[in-house]
Amino acid sequence: MVLILLLSPTLVWPESADPDKRSVPTPEQRTQQSESTGDSAAQPATQGKTELAITTAALAPTPAVEKTGNSEGKQSKRMFWIIPNFAAVSADTELPPLSAGDKFMLATKDSVDYSSFVWTGLLAGQSMALKSYPELHQGVAGYGRYYWRAFADQASGSFFTEALVPAVTHEDPRYYTLGHGGFFRRAAYALSRVVVTKTDSGGRSFNFSEILGNGMEAGLTNLYYPPEERSLHNTAVNWAAQMEAASLNNLVREFWPDIRHKFLRQK
Repeated sequence: MVLILLLSPTLVWPESADPDKRSVPTPEQRTQQSESTGDSAAQPATQGKTELAITTAALAPTPAVEKTGNSEGKQSKRMFWIIPNFAAVSADTELPPLSAGDKFMLATKDSVDYSSFVWTGLLAGQSMALKSYPELHQGVAGYGRYYWRAFADQASGSFFTEALVPAVTHEDPRYYTLGHGGFFRRAAYALSRVVVTKTDSGGRSFNFSEILGNGMEAGLTNLYYPPEERSLHNTAVNWAAQMEAASLNNLVREFWPDIRHKFLRQK
């Protein structure tokens, strides 16, 4: 009752006010009131459009983002411009698995790229200078014999280790760069990739592609090297040499981004 008595004058006053004393709005005030009414009417429509745009953007599919490494861990297609490096993956990079056809394409790139022919020429010259196979003789003709055999070695090795065996064992023949940590940690990682590799499903497995593939390449050489070089001992030595080359190749691959960035000033 007390609250009603106290509030009743306030509630009743506007109704009991003299209509003659009420202020009449001027034309300018009427114009402002109409503009305010128009703005208030337009505001819900604008707000509805904004909410619709936000909802549409939220429902739109987000494009897949590839996680790539920084410039210091970035690999290039070739090392020192003459060594094929198509199977190397930059540090901190996630890639989808390779199909069987992709693996054969990778082996083809490593075999017939212009750098492969240059690198084969250097290896053939080194073998001839060291007289690794005296039966092939010296001179231009001897160099030709060394060259096509060296090319057959690297091409067959690429197809065995990057295409044929990985397609059967479902292994990923690419080298995934670590790119961070100390020197010894990265070196140990690079050497371990000779016996441990990534599978197509994302797990880890014994590296049959490298071990078995190089063994198949060593056995194949018995078909085109001189008869004096065809023996079980020489095949084992050839396989060991291929494994040593794979280990050194992994070491160079691991630190190649650092060489490019720090010494060659390349990004």
